[in-house]
Amino acid sequence: MTVSSLPYAVFGVTGRTGAAAADALLQAGQRVRVVVRNPAQSQPWADRGAEVAVADLTDVASMTRALRNVRGAYVVCPQQYGREDLFEQAAWMADAVAKAAVAAGVPRLVALSSVGADRDCKIGWIGMNRVFEQRVGDAGVPTIFLRAAYFMENWTPFVHQAVRSGTLPTFLAPPQRRIPMVATLDVGRAAAALLQEEWTQTRAVTLTGPQDYSPHDVAAVVSATIHKPVDVAVLPPADWPLALAGAHFSKAALAGFTEMTVGLNSSHIDIKSDASAAQRAGTTALEQVIAAIARSQQPG
Repeated sequence: MTVSSLPYAVFGVTGRTGAAAADALLQAGQRVRVVVRNPAQSQPWADRGAEVAVADLTDVASMTRALRNVRGAYVVCPQQYGREDLFEQAAWMADAVAKAAVAAGVPRLVALSSVGADRDCKIGWIGMNRVFEQRVGDAGVPTIFLRAAYFMENWTPFVHQAVRSGTLPTFLAPPQRRIPMVATLDVGRAAAALLQEEWTQTRAVTLTGPQDYSPHDVAAVVSATIHKPVDVAVLPPADWPLALAGAHFSKAALAGFTEMTVGLNSSHIDIKSDASAAQRAGTTALEQVIAAIARSQQPG
């Protein structure tokens, strides 16, 4: 690992993985350029010595400026679940990233993707990641698509319910089946590590946690943290729209969530389905993430 006079550009620093990537790079002594849509969100990073670029992920000109004269970039395209055209919006952002990366001459990209992006159908939301991989991959810029497993932080609202009620709802079934999960902290750290490595070929890298986990494992961590029994309640598909009402998903987003979750439960979406992808594992255990979420809901 070497330190260059050129910075690494990091998108998504107002979210978990982007913040973790920028932090890891700064901790390593690297120069960092955070890319934000709202300049007001950049001050904490500027205070740490990061450069700041302002760009809109659908605007090629501002994206090109943000990506010019960098050593590499970590790109996160936020998915806008309240929109009926969320898949079209994701495609526009993918095109903008691809065009800007070429115009700016970016030497390499690490792009956040998802388990299942290698599948060509029945993947719901993950279809946005698949389009992203295709559009950016076709641009010819060396890119690692970081296919992350199920985020441990996805459990946050359900852990909150479990702390209040003693029951952990879940869309995943059967509840004893373990699947790969990963902490968002490890996703950001992996992105930072990959940016600092030497490589020139476009490829996919899967990222899991140190082991696989089930809904029962999540409930056990909550129970141990709050010192009360916690049951697991699998929500049937007919109840999913009501359970997600507070998320304000569009009809298209709800349909995409349903198809994706059915794919996860049937193992159609599987971290090992692409034999050509390299495999990495984070070090953050489920217990660390879930216990912290549960403690945040306890009085005092």
